[in-house]
Amino acid sequence: MQHFIWNIDPIFIDIGFLKIRWYGLMFALGFVGSFQTMQWMYQREGKNVEELDTLLWYMVIATVLGARLGHTLLYDPGFYLAHPLKILAIWEGGLASHGAALGIILALYLYQRKYGDGYLWLLDRVSIPTALAGALIRIGNFFNSEILGLPTQEPWGVIFSRIDFVPRHPVQLYEAFCYLLVYGICLQIYKKYHHKSGFAFGCYLCLAFSARFAMEYFKTEQAMYDTGLALTTGQVLSLPFFLVGVVLIGWSLKNHSRKAAA
Repeated sequence: MQHFIWNIDPIFIDIGFLKIRWYGLMFALGFVGSFQTMQWMYQREGKNVEELDTLLWYMVIATVLGARLGHTLLYDPGFYLAHPLKILAIWEGGLASHGAALGIILALYLYQRKYGDGYLWLLDRVSIPTALAGALIRIGNFFNSEILGLPTQEPWGVIFSRIDFVPRHPVQLYEAFCYLLVYGICLQIYKKYHHKSGFAFGCYLCLAFSARFAMEYFKTEQAMYDTGLALTTGQVLSLPFFLVGVVLIGWSLKNHSRKAAA
């Protein structure tokens, strides 16, 4: 059976002094798309669009720091605690979506304390473009031939020839598709239920981390240790986010019903 062979150079542009990687390009496009989505929401609700410049910086810094610390401390703590300076070597790769999620949640809390926007109001809106950024970052992982899927003999299996010659599930693309779906669904939820505080964010957490949990069944193990459970590290880390989403949805619906009855 013939499988698709993936052998794309991860460097998009190389002119000596300047090297731009596909991953970096996808990362940047993720933030551009996120900014455009937030701009549309702010305009729709009559908010000051200029506030987004500051919010974007909070998001960029939180995503990079949170994702890097998440990878080093959640997936390979033994190595990085023994070599702490390696934590700073972000150019060597290693970003974790769970860490990015925690970083963004913390950054938005700090942002709203300084600029006065409601915390859940921000989370409801920022979570939507986060799914879009996640999709583009996973496409960047595909260009990097990283976060590999398990071996498969399905006709859509991909051989990442820079790694080995084993046909594998293109799990990066599976996950990217899931996040694009989450983005579309959450955008529709926002349009219809934006007045229900916490509802859109709760739906995002349930949908995004259900997808993350499911995709682990197609991935090679990323953590450098055994959880001792039937679940992977990625699945274990996804469960709390999913449960928080369920609680938020229930709280939001109950809170809205109480206000409607008052």
